[in-house]
Amino acid sequence: MLSSLFPSRTITLYLAKMFITRILGVLVLLVIILQALQLLSESGDILAVPGNGQAEIWRYVQLNVPQLIARFLPYSVLLATLFTFWPLNQNSEVIAMRAAGLSAHQVLAPLLLTAGIVSLVSFTFNETVVAKSTGTLKVWTDLRYYPIPAQSGVRSNLYMRDGLNILTARTVSGSGSATVMDDVTYYRRDPGGAVLEQLRSSRATFAAPGWRLQAPTSFIVATTQTSKLGDTVVAQTLTPAQVAITKVNPDGENIVSLGQKIDALRAEGRRTDELDSKWWHKIAGPLSALLMPLLGSVAAFGLARSGQLLVRAIAGMALGFTYFVVDNAALAMGNFGGYPPMIAAWAPFVLFFLVGETVLIRTEE
Repeated sequence: MLSSLFPSRTITLYLAKMFITRILGVLVLLVIILQALQLLSESGDILAVPGNGQAEIWRYVQLNVPQLIARFLPYSVLLATLFTFWPLNQNSEVIAMRAAGLSAHQVLAPLLLTAGIVSLVSFTFNETVVAKSTGTLKVWTDLRYYPIPAQSGVRSNLYMRDGLNILTARTVSGSGSATVMDDVTYYRRDPGGAVLEQLRSSRATFAAPGWRLQAPTSFIVATTQTSKLGDTVVAQTLTPAQVAITKVNPDGENIVSLGQKIDALRAEGRRTDELDSKWWHKIAGPLSALLMPLLGSVAAFGLARSGQLLVRAIAGMALGFTYFVVDNAALAMGNFGGYPPMIAAWAPFVLFFLVGETVLIRTEE
């Protein structure tokens, strides 16, 4: 059965090797160019922090490159499809394959198999490398490239409600009763929302219940009086579990940990549409690489001497880039509840799969 889906072993290896080398070539070129441009804009901010130097520049590169690879791998597959089919069509190799009795689907099969493997590798890479580096880079950029606390599970810029009052923290690290907050501000407010008192502390730890601010500075708004207090317990309604799910960066979580945090948020009665869409997209996103040979295949078929090869290549590129536009739009709709999360993540994939198959079947006819 497999022999009927694929051309000969020689042709399959020939097309797969040509395709994968072009994917890698395009991806490396895109990553180098985009990383260089980002370094031009970020290196000044990194070096502006006292003590930062070349090591921090390289650290930024190490954290950012996995994101660039994950983001632009589907684009690389699309461009590689065009760069593979263009010379094959130009040199009449596709015509020779068709004349030998191969269908359009058989010609495309080695590229789809390669793209499927790329999608699987992309998913694994995203879950094991990209999620961790994205979470770390997000915290580091939020701290404006100042050193990240040594504790594990660091998150930045948290905003939590304690009834009428508000607790903010620049960073939160640790978990459970060992959770620690740094650069903490607690706002006492009246029923109308006006701030009555502001408490600032460099550190807060869990007091079971509440959070113990270490030697906070009190500022009374009405009298503009400032005073130094001893350790003070605030926010007694906030638990470490609630703090842990206050701010979730879906791009910085793997699919398992994100699913656990979504379940915790639902148990708290929180809205999770945006996170649900992101969860489903962690599967649908890498599979977009599988679509690219199908959408770009319009450049493979048709006579090169007809003079329309460039037009067909542009049409294939336009189909691929339209998919990314629709995919981002659907995710945005899912984030605010316009689409159900599963539809937001999968509808663009299914739609453009049908479009690509329609184009290929029309080519067969």
